[in-house]
Amino acid sequence: MAERFGGKYSPGGAKPGNTPPGPPRNAYDGKRRSGAGGKSNMLFVVPAVFLFSAFGGDPQDLVLGLSAFGLMELGAWLTREGIIAQDAYDARNVARRPAIPRKLFGAVLTGLGLAAGGYAGDGGLVYPLLFGVIGAGLHLLAFGPDPLRDKGMEGVDSFQTDRVARAVDEGEKHLAAMKDAILRAGDRQLEARVDRFVTAARALFRSVESDPGDLTAARKYLGVYLMGARDATVKFADLYAQNRDPSARAAYDALLTDLETNFAARSTALLSNNRTDLDIEIDVLRERLQREAPRTATPE
Repeated sequence: MAERFGGKYSPGGAKPGNTPPGPPRNAYDGKRRSGAGGKSNMLFVVPAVFLFSAFGGDPQDLVLGLSAFGLMELGAWLTREGIIAQDAYDARNVARRPAIPRKLFGAVLTGLGLAAGGYAGDGGLVYPLLFGVIGAGLHLLAFGPDPLRDKGMEGVDSFQTDRVARAVDEGEKHLAAMKDAILRAGDRQLEARVDRFVTAARALFRSVESDPGDLTAARKYLGVYLMGARDATVKFADLYAQNRDPSARAAYDALLTDLETNFAARSTALLSNNRTDLDIEIDVLRERLQREAPRTATPE
């Protein structure tokens, strides 16, 4: 993977003593390419065609053209929101299906918009209905349906998974606030450092989602520590944007290093505990099987 070129004398280059110990964590680990890009953005452009027919005809054409434009724009917005919701669903090991099937509603609204636009130009019902059905079908083929089932919740206590989901959602809000605040500092190297910490924090999120029983051990990390990191980032960004104080920058960089190291260590500890629990379960089961074996043996 290509990396940004930089060095001691490069703008925003690495500075001695600012590199965290251990191998660098890739900021792109665990990330997926979002589908909310060019293909979904085109849905906002295409409805503009109906504006020409709306303002170039009689009042009926105006109403139908504007209706087609509005329905398809709303469908495009719902589709993009549905894609964003699915990206969040796919990124998690344990997730509930979206409460609202946004992409499905987007397909329906797109079909209705095409039907309204077709009726304005044809005046009949057959072709507009065909336009609507075909348009909605092509929309579903292009963007797919919304997730219809919960993921990773088979055999898991729903109360525990709800607690984890709420904690992870709150943690994601803190991370988003950190990433938004550090942009005000205008320092690309610190933006990259925050991204690395976000990657470490999300690794802890995935570990807790895989085993909701780990939430108790990680609750401070998902709540108090992330809230403190968010507040420190906001205060630093406001201060650094005003005076570019190098000592404040060094202190904040050291804080990010400590946070990343501790979150990574907690993730490793949780994985180690999970492995220990698995080994215990296997040993207990094997011991029971060995005790039961003579009882089930067939007498000669």
